[in-house]
Amino acid sequence: MEKAKILERMIRERGYNLKTFAEKCGIPYTTVYGIMKNGVGRASVDNVMVICENLGITIEELNSMATGKVKGEYEPTYEDMQLLIARNGRKLSVEEKMELIKLLSELK
Repeated sequence: MEKAKILERMIRERGYNLKTFAEKCGIPYTTVYGIMKNGVGRASVDNVMVICENLGITIEELNSMATGKVKGEYEPTYEDMQLLIARNGRKLSVEEKMELIKLLSELK
Protein backbone atom coordinates (compact mmCIF):
# COMPACT_ATOMS: atom_id res chain seq x y z
CA MET A 1 0.00 0.00 0.00
CA GLU A 2 1.16 3.50 -0.74
CA LYS A 3 2.69 5.30 2.25
CA ALA A 4 0.58 8.44 1.84
CA LYS A 5 -2.60 6.35 1.88
CA ILE A 6 -1.43 4.57 5.03
CA LEU A 7 -0.74 7.90 6.72
CA GLU A 8 -4.07 9.36 5.66
CA ARG A 9 -5.92 6.27 6.91
CA MET A 10 -4.10 6.46 10.26
CA ILE A 11 -4.88 10.17 10.57
CA ARG A 12 -8.59 9.53 10.01
CA GLU A 13 -8.59 6.51 12.35
CA ARG A 14 -7.35 8.78 15.10
CA GLY A 15 -10.27 11.13 14.55
CA TYR A 16 -8.48 13.92 12.70
CA ASN A 17 -9.06 15.47 9.35
CA LEU A 18 -6.02 16.72 7.44
CA LYS A 19 -6.46 20.31 8.63
CA THR A 20 -6.66 19.50 12.36
CA PHE A 21 -3.83 17.00 12.07
CA ALA A 22 -1.66 19.57 10.31
CA GLU A 23 -2.32 21.97 13.19
CA LYS A 24 -1.39 19.26 15.71
CA CYS A 25 1.89 18.68 13.85
CA GLY A 26 2.70 22.36 13.39
CA ILE A 27 2.93 21.86 9.63
CA PRO A 28 0.98 23.98 7.14
CA TYR A 29 -2.21 22.28 5.92
CA THR A 30 -1.10 22.72 2.30
CA THR A 31 2.08 20.76 3.05
CA VAL A 32 0.18 17.86 4.63
CA TYR A 33 -2.36 17.92 1.79
CA GLY A 34 0.47 17.90 -0.77
CA ILE A 35 2.11 14.90 0.91
CA MET A 36 -1.16 12.97 0.83
CA LYS A 37 -1.81 13.91 -2.81
CA ASN A 38 1.72 13.64 -4.26
CA GLY A 39 3.15 10.91 -2.06
CA VAL A 40 5.63 10.67 0.77
CA GLY A 41 8.60 10.32 -1.59
CA ARG A 42 8.44 13.97 -2.54
CA ALA A 43 8.12 15.24 1.03
CA SER A 44 10.96 16.42 3.22
CA VAL A 45 12.25 13.86 5.70
CA ASP A 46 11.60 16.31 8.52
CA ASN A 47 7.91 16.58 7.65
CA VAL A 48 7.51 12.82 7.34
CA MET A 49 9.24 12.36 10.71
CA VAL A 50 6.88 14.87 12.37
CA ILE A 51 3.82 13.19 10.85
CA CYS A 52 4.97 9.73 11.90
CA GLU A 53 5.86 10.94 15.39
CA ASN A 54 2.39 12.45 15.83
CA LEU A 55 0.85 9.16 14.69
CA GLY A 56 2.97 7.21 17.17
CA ILE A 57 4.95 5.29 14.56
CA THR A 58 8.48 5.36 13.19
CA ILE A 59 9.45 5.84 9.58
CA GLU A 60 10.65 2.23 9.61
CA GLU A 61 7.22 1.05 10.75
CA LEU A 62 5.60 3.08 7.97
CA ASN A 63 7.93 1.45 5.47
CA SER A 64 7.10 -2.01 6.85
CA MET A 65 3.38 -1.29 6.53
CA ALA A 66 3.85 -0.11 2.95
CA THR A 67 5.86 -3.16 1.88
CA GLY A 68 3.64 -5.57 3.74
CA LYS A 69 6.54 -6.99 5.71
CA VAL A 70 5.45 -8.19 9.10
CA LYS A 71 7.68 -6.88 11.81
CA GLY A 72 8.72 -9.16 14.63
CA GLU A 73 7.16 -8.87 18.05
CA TYR A 74 8.03 -5.59 19.72
CA GLU A 75 10.50 -5.92 22.57
CA PRO A 76 10.41 -2.89 24.90
CA THR A 77 13.70 -1.16 25.56
CA TYR A 78 15.03 0.02 28.90
CA GLU A 79 14.12 3.57 27.87
CA ASP A 80 10.54 2.44 27.16
CA MET A 81 10.31 1.02 30.68
CA GLN A 82 11.72 4.23 32.16
CA LEU A 83 9.10 6.30 30.33
CA LEU A 84 6.30 3.98 31.41
CA ILE A 85 7.36 4.16 35.05
CA ALA A 86 7.91 7.92 34.90
CA ARG A 87 4.42 8.43 33.43
CA ASN A 88 2.62 6.06 35.78
CA GLY A 89 4.83 6.01 38.87
CA ARG A 90 2.60 8.34 40.84
CA LYS A 91 -0.33 5.97 40.38
CA LEU A 92 1.55 2.98 41.80
CA SER A 93 1.33 2.04 45.45
CA VAL A 94 4.50 1.40 47.44
CA GLU A 95 3.81 -2.34 47.22
CA GLU A 96 3.41 -2.16 43.44
CA LYS A 97 6.65 -0.20 43.13
CA MET A 98 8.50 -2.77 45.24
CA GLU A 99 7.08 -5.61 43.14
CA LEU A 100 8.19 -3.84 39.97
CA ILE A 101 11.71 -3.33 41.36
CA LYS A 102 11.83 -7.02 42.29
CA LEU A 103 10.71 -8.09 38.82
CA LEU A 104 13.20 -5.81 37.08
CA SER A 105 16.09 -6.98 39.27
CA GLU A 106 15.30 -10.59 38.34
CA LEU A 107 15.61 -9.76 34.63
CA LYS A 108 19.26 -8.75 34.90
